[in-house]
This record gives sequence, C-alpha cells and structure tokens, in this order.
Amino acid sequence: MGMLASLISGLASGETVAAVRRARTAAIVYALATIAALCGLGFLIGAGYIWVASHLGPMMAALSFGAGFLVLAGLILLIHQISAGSRARRETRRRNADMKAIGITAALAVLPALLKGKGGLGVIIGPAVALAAYAIYRENVKPGADDGDTDQS
Repeated sequence: MGMLASLISGLASGETVAAVRRARTAAIVYALATIAALCGLGFLIGAGYIWVASHLGPMMAALSFGAGFLVLAGLILLIHQISAGSRARRETRRRNADMKAIGITAALAVLPALLKGKGGLGVIIGPAVALAAYAIYRENVKPGADDGDTDQS
C-alpha cells in the first residue's frame, strides 16, 4: 500500500511530469547528436574517397570503397551468426532456470495444503521420488541417445 501511496503522491506533486519532460529533452538531444555524428561520418568517408581517388583514380576508388563496404557487411553478418548460437544457449539456460524457480515456488506454495490433506506426506513423497529418479536418469543418459536415430550408416 505504501508504494501505491508514493506513486500517487509523485503524480500529484508533478515529479512525474518533470521526469517525462527531462526524458523527452534527453531523447531529442541524443537524436540530434546521432544525426550530427552520422553526417560527420559521411563527410569522413567522402574525404577518404577523395584522397583515394586522387591516388588511384575515381574508378578504382569507387571499386575499393564498394568492396570494402561489402567486406564490412559480411564481417558484421558473420559475427552476428557466431554470436547468435551463444545467445540462444544463454537464453535457454535462463529460461530453464526460470522454469525451475517457478516450479519450486509453486511446489512450496502448495506444500502446506498437501500436508493438511488426507494423503499427507505420502502425496508429497511419491512425486518427489519420481522426480529424483528422472533427474538421475537424465544425468546418466548419453547425449543424443534419446534421438531415436537407429540408422548407423
């Protein structure tokens, strides 16, 4: 209840309006700085082209810059593909940890009600033993053994 009261008092005092105004101003400033930086980068690329064109000629300069930007694009895509695999593994680990935490929380929330019921401790011990047996099985099974691929060509 205290958090709701502080939120309502913040709205009433105008702090929220001031914070939104500051965020909007910061967004505009960063957008203008980004536009200026991109213009500066464009002029630097243009200056580099002019310098290369004065040494190699306009056709070779254009070909060199085109090839350079294509190589840069290829490197960016290659790095993205390499990092996508590790990113997917990290997300899978995080998702598994979240699901385990949700399961443990749900089990702990239901535990008092199960202990008070008719079955009592037996209702809890049965599934717990089954989960422990399954965990032991998963730990000892070889990776790829449950693929169902029996073709050994």
